[in-house]
Amino acid sequence: MPKVGMEPIRKAQLIEATLESVEQFGLQNTTVATICKIAGLSPGIISHYFGGKQQLIEATVSYLIQSLQTELLKKLKDQPDVSHKERLHLLVDSHFSQIQTSKKAAATWLSFWAQAAHDPSLQRLQKINERRMFSNIKYSMKYLVAEDLVNVKSHALAAMIDGLWMRSSFEYGSLDLESAPLICKHFIDSL
Repeated sequence: MPKVGMEPIRKAQLIEATLESVEQFGLQNTTVATICKIAGLSPGIISHYFGGKQQLIEATVSYLIQSLQTELLKKLKDQPDVSHKERLHLLVDSHFSQIQTSKKAAATWLSFWAQAAHDPSLQRLQKINERRMFSNIKYSMKYLVAEDLVNVKSHALAAMIDGLWMRSSFEYGSLDLESAPLICKHFIDSL
């Protein structure tokens, strides 16, 4: 029987091990065994805390999605009186934060996007992520551009963030991690 109070610690440990396993082996080759070996835990622990590998993968993606929101809220709390342009800059920064651009997060995001096309539970998470990002962008965009351009410019910024993140988050990408958010911010400043 697990010790009382260990659940959040073990869940975090398993999510971290899942990120590392996806980085090392890819999502398709990540197994309960690879996750537990990295975590140094027995395979039954995944069933106990998550119900199975699929639920652990979902929890890991949810963790990355929540990290985006947490990072943005922390930045907004630290700078409560920002303009709408500055708010969008902070949103860009949250997408290019250290956790989101780490090799393990990048590998997990890419694997997630590829698998979401075939998995309804991952599609649901992608829709949540996409709606949240679009809503956050649109909230400030409506103060920066004409009403008929809000959706178009919001989609453009969302696509720019995702695309530039993808190009800059890998060693073999054509763009470095310092330049990518600056390009997004330049777009915001040009509105």
